[in-house]
Amino acid sequence: MNSLLYRTKGDKVIWTIVFFLSLVSLLAVYSATGSLAYRERGGHTEYYLLKQLTVLVMGLLIIYFAHRVNYTIYARVAQIGFLVSIPLLIYTLAFGSNINEASRWIRLPIINLTFQTSDVAKLALFMYVSRQLSKKQHVINDFRKGFLPIIIPVGIICVLIMPANMSTALLLGASCMLLCFIGRVPVRFLASMVAAGMVLIVLMFFVAKMTGMEMRTKTWEKRIDNFVNNEHSEMPYQVQQANIAIAGGGVLGKGPGNSTQRNFLPHAYSDYIYATIIEEYGMFGAFLILAAYMLLLLRSIRIYRKCPYAFGAFLAVGLSVTLVIQALTNMAVNVQLFPVTGVTLPLVSMGGSSVLFTSMAIGIILSVARNVEEMEGKQAEKERLEKVIAQTENAAVA
Repeated sequence: MNSLLYRTKGDKVIWTIVFFLSLVSLLAVYSATGSLAYRERGGHTEYYLLKQLTVLVMGLLIIYFAHRVNYTIYARVAQIGFLVSIPLLIYTLAFGSNINEASRWIRLPIINLTFQTSDVAKLALFMYVSRQLSKKQHVINDFRKGFLPIIIPVGIICVLIMPANMSTALLLGASCMLLCFIGRVPVRFLASMVAAGMVLIVLMFFVAKMTGMEMRTKTWEKRIDNFVNNEHSEMPYQVQQANIAIAGGGVLGKGPGNSTQRNFLPHAYSDYIYATIIEEYGMFGAFLILAAYMLLLLRSIRIYRKCPYAFGAFLAVGLSVTLVIQALTNMAVNVQLFPVTGVTLPLVSMGGSSVLFTSMAIGIILSVARNVEEMEGKQAEKERLEKVIAQTENAAVA
């Protein structure tokens, strides 16, 4: 154990945030899955607790091993990951497991587990975009040579994710645009891509209506209409129950395990876990969760500023940005500041592949932090030796 702790490097604040969110996840998932356990597992409430604990332990192991790898290796696998994710997404659209009227999952044979291929694509895309941004800095103001090689892969992945998961595609596109902005891509290029994306979405709605494939578009339209015309339309059931949970939480909450709306709130353990947390831990608990994600972003920005190499800097800030944007979106949906989506709370919501790929992203961020830490240590040692040599020489002269 001491050897393992000694070999654990990187930003200690980020490690603390990981353990804090993991603890919150265990408490919240155990509390929120009571009715699910009685419905699906004959009342064995510990089943989902042990399942989430197993996933989180696997996630911590992934973080540890990922952070021990030199982050430059991720640049080499970025292109392979991007190329592999394209056929995976196509296969998912054609043959994926259909859950909640959307094909987002692939079921693995033999072990009979499902994973969401968009999680693979997101991680691969951010590594690839970070790699391209670092390589194209000398031609970043050239639309054809600098910008197109970066934005075309983003467009391909977002278009393949969009039919089954519009919210994830939009958040991924927005995160990539923000990363490109940080990477000094001209604003006029980004504005043109935003306009092109809006045209593509409208075109997609039109094609879906013309071909009769309206199942998902009707869902999107209904969610947006319910959010925009809230006063004139019936509030969705899950929004009603989330509002009741939040109102019942007050400042300090009802206490761990004392949620009542968890029995009525759909997906109280995943999409709406933040509302469950607010009911049990109040606004104080809600603020701590928000502060944890914002602190993760701030520490990643610190790594970005200290990292001397472009790829590592873009990788750290890009992965943290997408995690924090996802977290803020989930929170905004829970408190009715954003239309209903299927976005989970990273590292907190109950899940399998989502937790593991989130852990991989955090491990990569910590890999960059470890590299920065080692370089700072070498620089400090070099300065110390120079100081000792200078003092020795001065003493000899005296």
